[in-house]
Amino acid sequence: MKELFTGSLFFGGALSIGMYAIGLFIKKKCSFFLFNPVLIAITGTIATLLILDIDYATYNSGAKYITYLLTPATVALAIPLYEQVSLLRKNFTAIMVGIASGVLASFCSIFALALLFALNHTQYVTLLPKSITTAIGIGLSQELNGYVAITVSAIIITGLFGNIAADLLCRLFGIKHPVAKGISIGTATHVMGTAKAMEMGEIEGAMSSLSVAVAGFMTVGAAIFFEHLI
Repeated sequence: MKELFTGSLFFGGALSIGMYAIGLFIKKKCSFFLFNPVLIAITGTIATLLILDIDYATYNSGAKYITYLLTPATVALAIPLYEQVSLLRKNFTAIMVGIASGVLASFCSIFALALLFALNHTQYVTLLPKSITTAIGIGLSQELNGYVAITVSAIIITGLFGNIAADLLCRLFGIKHPVAKGISIGTATHVMGTAKAMEMGEIEGAMSSLSVAVAGFMTVGAAIFFEHLI
């Protein structure tokens, strides 16, 4: 049975897509926030690999083809932004200040936690890109000589949390304006959070898409300063 799966070039990709489809089905049947398609897909994929005793390299030989779509998918986020360009022009200053504030808050929180838990320099810089999209975060982590695998894990966990809890947190903190929702979600939880923002509304999705790109550039620039603090 194991050889049947591992011998297929498309096993990893088929498993990932299949698990996500199962997650979507469960989400439609039950609206409980923990039944998140991405979370179900990750959990189901890991469980399948453990049960069948398939190593990650074998799985990734097929799953890697899906990751090739990450960069064009990120670029495609410009489409909903283009549709809301008039709103961007009207609120340009507030939007830019909001994104910059989010990036600064992310860096400051990582710096504080690094001091609290006595992280060394490499561990510290590994976490700096946690709130930007993987396509940018991997390159930044490599440039800072961080642990790339841990950076990717931190990015996924951050995005997954945003995808699950974004709506709940907006209600909890009384964030009602669609522009504010989009900016906060995109800046803090990148593309995975943006997927949730698009479910919330067109404006939220467009502003979150903008935040992913702008926060990525700001993070790369700010990292030059913050990497020297520890």
